[in-house]
Amino acid sequence: MATMADVARSAGVSVATVSHVLNDTRPVLPHTRQAVLDAIDLLGYTPNTLARSLVTSRTRSIGLAVSAISNPYFTEILQGVEAAALEQGYSLLIADPHDDPEHERKVVQLLHERRVDGMIVAPSADPRELVAYLGRHEVPAVFLDRLIGTPADGAPADGTAEDATAADGAPADATPRYDQVCAESAEPTARLVAHLAELGHRRIGLVAGLPGLSTTRERIAGYRRGLAGSGLPYQERLVAHGDSECAGAERATAELLSLPAPPTALVTANNAMTIGALRALRDRGLSVPGDLALCCFDDFAWADLFSPRLTAVAQPSKEIGAQAVRILLERLASPGRPARTLRLPCTFVHRTSCGCPEPPAQSEKGTAP
Repeated sequence: MATMADVARSAGVSVATVSHVLNDTRPVLPHTRQAVLDAIDLLGYTPNTLARSLVTSRTRSIGLAVSAISNPYFTEILQGVEAAALEQGYSLLIADPHDDPEHERKVVQLLHERRVDGMIVAPSADPRELVAYLGRHEVPAVFLDRLIGTPADGAPADGTAEDATAADGAPADATPRYDQVCAESAEPTARLVAHLAELGHRRIGLVAGLPGLSTTRERIAGYRRGLAGSGLPYQERLVAHGDSECAGAERATAELLSLPAPPTALVTANNAMTIGALRALRDRGLSVPGDLALCCFDDFAWADLFSPRLTAVAQPSKEIGAQAVRILLERLASPGRPARTLRLPCTFVHRTSCGCPEPPAQSEKGTAP
């Protein structure tokens, strides 16, 4: 097995230079760096990551805590995180918090004990223990998708930092500031509601997500904004919580359909709840869009295969994951810089479940403000 000394001899440099190239501990001239990399490739040298971590106090590993098993949306985010981490030479340790606050704190502690350099976390609806643990141990972290300390109706898409406003139920001055990255939620939801209103619907229902999540608050705010912009009143009975999962959305949709004046159109607030809503409609023998128009937040791989094809808001899931890695690495490089929240624009994908005829194949951009 090739050693670092073998690499140094092959490249005509010192062992210390090889170490600097591998660990990025000191600048190395480009041609010297390339000679070392060529020697590593030629000899098939595999660095000892444990030894490297002793030298650099870094493991070049990132902890990722998302409910990827129970929520297929996070699978695409995971792909973005993995690709970006691998590109930067970082390994990934993954844990599923199951959207449970107590389990969330345990898995974050487990990742921390594995000496990850930093963490990327999709917080639960009650992230107080999570935030307390990260703050107590000064763990570099980026929150993705679900945000902490953000306004309920969304924030500017310019990537600037914003003041905590206790939207997560905690006092603003008690919420540590962390980097955060997500997609726009409020304005794209308003766009779905406005589109259904333009088609003549006056009773538009919402199957909302798990109470306490920032995405739930922002999509409800967007729903209300869309109604107001279309001259329609907000009716609380037309909002039912599907708790961000399929079975909950079945129950919520059944509740809405049982109203004396049920909705004629429905917006579902994530992909799992879209499936639940469709099951509830099927069980009642109702068709989309014949009996009820449907628009959904979250496009997904098979949405184009449904009959009718689903009109949806598509989130840049892989880019959210990739940006979370980039922001975390920036934090590791500059621990003292101000925290920031980055919001990425979504795409309105116009298909036929809303009741429109088959549109042109090209998606329409620009739902973000």
